[in-house]
Amino acid sequence: MAEIKPFAALRPKPDLADQIAAPPYDVLSSSEARAMAADNPLSFLHVSKAEIDLDPSIDAHDPRVYRQAQSAFHRLIKQGALEQDDRPHLYVYRQTMGDRSQTGIVAAVSCADYENRVVRRHELTLQAKENDRLQHIEALSAQTGPAFLFYPPNQAVARVVQKAAAAAPQVDLTAADGVRHTVWTIHEQGEMEAVVSAFQEMGPLYIADGHHRTAAAVRVWKNRQSGPDKASAYFLAVSFPWDQLKILPYNRAVRDLNGLTAEKFVEAMERLGSWEAAENGVAARHDLRVFLSGKWHRFRWRADLPAQEDEAGRLDVALLQKHVLTPLLGIDNPRTSPKISFLGGIRGPGMLEDAVKSGEFALAFSLCPVTAQDIMAVVDKGGVMPPKSTWFEPKLRDGLFSYLIEA
Repeated sequence: MAEIKPFAALRPKPDLADQIAAPPYDVLSSSEARAMAADNPLSFLHVSKAEIDLDPSIDAHDPRVYRQAQSAFHRLIKQGALEQDDRPHLYVYRQTMGDRSQTGIVAAVSCADYENRVVRRHELTLQAKENDRLQHIEALSAQTGPAFLFYPPNQAVARVVQKAAAAAPQVDLTAADGVRHTVWTIHEQGEMEAVVSAFQEMGPLYIADGHHRTAAAVRVWKNRQSGPDKASAYFLAVSFPWDQLKILPYNRAVRDLNGLTAEKFVEAMERLGSWEAAENGVAARHDLRVFLSGKWHRFRWRADLPAQEDEAGRLDVALLQKHVLTPLLGIDNPRTSPKISFLGGIRGPGMLEDAVKSGEFALAFSLCPVTAQDIMAVVDKGGVMPPKSTWFEPKLRDGLFSYLIEA
């Protein structure tokens, strides 16, 4: 059902990959990116966050930023730091974090499949962020940051991946955060055809991360009115089997109790479920942990509350918003309210404790992470996930693959 195709990737020279590859553009502030790339002229941040090479007073979405990105991109190509493969390939990209790894297929994916819901999104996009990536793609005539997709495990794909990964990799680097990134090329035509055929038969693909860059690539394709044979009719993506993914909690910290005392807040929570002391902040499904008054507490929803909701509504992030954050704590719109912060990632409950103990926040909620099956169940029925409900780790590195939509 899903259409993917090989492409001739623009890639770092292998001995320069560790200097070029960079974190995704959207996980760093401009100041963080500027500091990270200051002593490294080859860093892909000069392309993906080109404002770092302009006066800090210039807005990150100023037209000069996109011209600067184009200049930096062309400089890396002219220097030979980035080289394009001589013919189309599929690629294998493995990320190893600690004792686990995830191995994906790098390919060009049909923009039309995004339009007809063969490629399925789980969150809404913001026009301003789409516009930013659209202008970046147009300035470079290239997509430089892959979308992160997932798919049901498939034996035919797994066989090709296993064979490719048995050879010596073209790139094998460990980033500053300890995540190892390894890349192989699938050379044999028959093996590439086997992977393409497997994707055609396996059903939908799901976007894990990269909604804005995907939507922007689709808009570029539609603006250019390109036929299905044109490069702009596809977007750059890495697709992983869902059983290899690690989705981490996306927790909440709230600045005040909205006029309630701690005792009154606990009384209100006890009307929604059970409340008791807890030893730590490790949550389970429908079994939250709350850090309040210097201690961890265990909160379990009344069984009837999730039972009356649809797939998205019965997720803990949705139940918390509906029954606690809005009516008790006065947070109507979690996307815009200054009263709430979202603390996700690998640092765990300790980060929540520190946030509350600092005095900046009054309480924090530790949530159970959603699963890939949760996401599929929601989007297969045409829904979207609640805001700030997924945190995928590790992140794909920018600069390892670029997809040229014009020669």
